[in-house]
Amino acid sequence: MTSEFTAVLRDQIGTTERALVAAQQAAQPREVYRHSARLLDLLDRAARNGVDTTGWVSEDALSIAQATCNTSA
Repeated sequence: MTSEFTAVLRDQIGTTERALVAAQQAAQPREVYRHSARLLDLLDRAARNGVDTTGWVSEDALSIAQATCNTSA
């Protein structure tokens, strides 16, 4: 994949992770779900395109997203 694609993807993942954490801290369950789904979608898109996202998302944010969307992937 192009470095531009990877850079944009990484930026979107970071923005979404920050929004997820903020929603979690503000106790906004609808926003937590929305950002969780978006984060998992972006990570899936990265994986489908061969982009290694290791270290891009904190374990805490990833755990919140997976638990919110009832997934382990």
